[in-house]
Amino acid sequence: MQVYYEQDASLDVLKEKKIAVLGFGSQGHAHALNLKDSGLNVRVGLRKDSKSWAKAEKTGLTVMETGEVAAWADMVMLLLPDQSQKEIYEESIAGNLKEGDTLLFAHGFNIHYKQIVPPENVDVIMVAPKSPGHLVRRTFKEGRGVPCLIAVHQNYSGKALELSLAWAKGLGGTHAGVIETNFKNETETDLFGEQAVLCGGSAEIIKAGFEVLTEAGYPPELAYFECMHELKLIVDLYYEGGLNRMNYSVSETAEYGGMTRGPRVITAAVKEEMKKILTEVQDGTFANEWIEENKKGQPKFNELRKSNEEHSIEKTGAKLRGMMSWLLNKNKVEED
Repeated sequence: MQVYYEQDASLDVLKEKKIAVLGFGSQGHAHALNLKDSGLNVRVGLRKDSKSWAKAEKTGLTVMETGEVAAWADMVMLLLPDQSQKEIYEESIAGNLKEGDTLLFAHGFNIHYKQIVPPENVDVIMVAPKSPGHLVRRTFKEGRGVPCLIAVHQNYSGKALELSLAWAKGLGGTHAGVIETNFKNETETDLFGEQAVLCGGSAEIIKAGFEVLTEAGYPPELAYFECMHELKLIVDLYYEGGLNRMNYSVSETAEYGGMTRGPRVITAAVKEEMKKILTEVQDGTFANEWIEENKKGQPKFNELRKSNEEHSIEKTGAKLRGMMSWLLNKNKVEED
């Protein structure tokens, strides 16, 4: 696997480019501001009625309507929700692409599942920071960066790889390392990780553990600390040094108990279900389900959101987190 660092990339290939970043959310604000601070010519594209318009202008960025900025630019980065990209691309971008332009993504969903099929006479590349946008921004301001993935789907200009590396450098990613992949692998591993481990798997095991303890009569506050609050301490150890770092840092009682009881929770049956989830990602079953869910107005999605919000662990957690003044609050994230 090819990994690139500072010496492998140059911002020179972007110096004369007109760069449009569509969206000013978590990733959008980070890309736009980091590239602007890297000395590049960046404008933000938004709907005229967007709540983010004034926020983006307040940072000193020029803001234009989506179609207008797409016509102005020769590099267009779509940092919009997956379910919105196809419609916005067809309405505001496709007709404004010129030969030799570059279309960029931070996630391969719409290209891999052929929701967006760009013309052959443009470059199509991906630059995907492996971090939430507020950390992409914060680490850049600290003179560091987060690891990035890059991929080339179409190389019309012959310079697509150089352009993707330069973009990653402008974000600060080459300080941490930039890994070259492809749209297929990024999309499928990203979706699987979210569903089976990072978002879906972790949330369900937290809720199940909380329910087992509270149903057995233990105070919900103790259940919350054991099953959710302390999970961050363990994840931080994983992040710093993997499984061995975690086992080294906890007590031998915890280490032995975890190694002997963990496989009773994550059984062979669980792994088989994970394989089914991966197959649904690979064959497009999940993508089609998500696309149809949005066409219907997200009824199932909204029902599931409401169910999560009403779970007793959320009520217990809100009370306990209110006692923890040191926790990173929403205002800090907004500042980043």
